[in-house]
Amino acid sequence: MAIFIDPPLWPAHGTHFSHLVSDSSLDELHAFAAAAGIPERAFDGDHYDVPERRFDDLVAAGAVPVEGRVLVRRLIASGLRIPARRRNKSLKVPLLVRWEALMPGHDALFLDLLDRWSEPHRHYHGCTHLLSVLEALDLLTEPAEPPRTVLLAAWFHDAVYRGAAGQDEEESARLADERLTAAGLPATEVAEVVRLVLLTSDHRPEPGDGDGALLSDADLSILGAGPEEYARYVAAVRRDYAHIGDADFAAGRAAVVRQLLDLDPLFHHRRAQDLWQTAAQRNLEGELA
Repeated sequence: MAIFIDPPLWPAHGTHFSHLVSDSSLDELHAFAAAAGIPERAFDGDHYDVPERRFDDLVAAGAVPVEGRVLVRRLIASGLRIPARRRNKSLKVPLLVRWEALMPGHDALFLDLLDRWSEPHRHYHGCTHLLSVLEALDLLTEPAEPPRTVLLAAWFHDAVYRGAAGQDEEESARLADERLTAAGLPATEVAEVVRLVLLTSDHRPEPGDGDGALLSDADLSILGAGPEEYARYVAAVRRDYAHIGDADFAAGRAAVVRQLLDLDPLFHHRRAQDLWQTAAQRNLEGELA
């Protein structure tokens, strides 16, 4: 049992904030916060937001300082993490922190990708989905880091999204090729990112394709959500395809669900199977019925 705090990197209200979390229970977190004089209003679902001026005295009180990514991993492992898709606040800052760790010095590319993922016609395939995939990759690779090419493929896999299956992935892959080449990445890495982005069109990695399986599992992790969250996902997908009539959407969605049920396996990594397989089977069969 421990309390963790990350560096004060989150700008707001004229200062920067840290996150304070527990790796075991919210009761432990609340008790520590109360003893340190942190107001209840600073609690945000699974963490406390604390201003930069409090960082040193919270560390002195026993909070363990860790990098932001380590803190997130600890929180996910604790089971206390509120998934990105259930959070309503702007996701620009958490996405920026992840991008800076992945591609420091490429702010223009980040802003371009953020604009794409924030397009108003996106309801499911937006920033919450992007962050959810990144968090799923963290969960599947813990305690290691996800490969850089897999993370970049996650950033680009729905960067172009118009609701045209197959075509969207092809255009997203071309965008990755152009932008990452311009950013100076080695050609071999760019080619791997392109390959991984294209793989998300059917989620059928070849046997032995560990990185492809990793991205595929993370992209489909929503299928293993609880019933209410899964219902919200289906409703958001329907809004993504608002330009299609009800009958055509129902037929197309049923075909997609059948394709997913036909995947053998649906999830490839053992940890993904343990986390999501049973619920995903239940959700997909229930939707089809």
